[in-house]
Amino acid sequence: MALTTIKLGVSPLCWTNDVLEDLGGDIPLETCLQQAAQAGYQGIELGRKFPRDADTLRPLLDGVGLQLASGWYSGFLADRSVEDELEAVRDHARLLQQLGASVMVYGECGQLPAEAPLDAPLSQSPALGGIDITRYAHKVNVLADVLLRDYNLKLAYHHHLMMIVEHGDELQAFLTHTHDNVGLVFDSGHAFAAGVDIASVLEKWGHRIVHLHLKDVRSDVLAQVRAQDMSFNDAVRAGLFTVPGEGAINFSPLIRFIEQGHYQGWLIVEAEQDPNRAPPLATATRAAGWMREHFTLTQQSEVNA
Repeated sequence: MALTTIKLGVSPLCWTNDVLEDLGGDIPLETCLQQAAQAGYQGIELGRKFPRDADTLRPLLDGVGLQLASGWYSGFLADRSVEDELEAVRDHARLLQQLGASVMVYGECGQLPAEAPLDAPLSQSPALGGIDITRYAHKVNVLADVLLRDYNLKLAYHHHLMMIVEHGDELQAFLTHTHDNVGLVFDSGHAFAAGVDIASVLEKWGHRIVHLHLKDVRSDVLAQVRAQDMSFNDAVRAGLFTVPGEGAINFSPLIRFIEQGHYQGWLIVEAEQDPNRAPPLATATRAAGWMREHFTLTQQSEVNA
């Protein structure tokens, strides 16, 4: 096996949105999996149409030659106890473990506006400064310890628009207060849209990155989102995100980060788009080609060696 293993995966968000049910709601899971494999990806993350039983999901993945890269988990540690969170996460973590994933994507959904949180204006995003960060960090540390001990999963914390770790200062504070056992999902699209200095984060916190989500941002749509204080869901509908190489993000720092060999794991192409406007197979295929052109990836034969 290569000393540094870099695998190319894709999110099912390219086919079916997890929140906006009309975006890709008519696309069967089997189509998503077949097209992801056809486009040249080695793995895929969980989506809302995926069965949550290992015995049912495993043959679907094996049938097209895809690995399970990870899966989003909506956590509420900002609002509830570690004990409650451990009970809630059990089945999800067990599924990831059974299907060979090594990381669990954790999205903090606590403190969000109560009703239809992703339909609220981005200016209503909760702030990390609004909670006791020391207490919160302790809970995240404990969850990360248990996930690793009981499920052999690294916690991969996802900074995200409209969530308590969104902006650069919040990301810095969160990583400072948590231990190294708390990994980070670095998401290029959420970072750029939130004004995070991508190169700076990679330089200072690259050792904490255990999973990568790579998408691009359309600058004209971002300007519209900011000017109109749109919601996250409206921003997605407006086409804020696109696949790598088709927006305004400079991916050079991320390309160098991978070339330097400081990261092992998945590069996940992820772009929440309307499949009627961005046909999934063509879009995913184009993105896979761009990724192979710009990033050094481990070949399937090396992964299996």
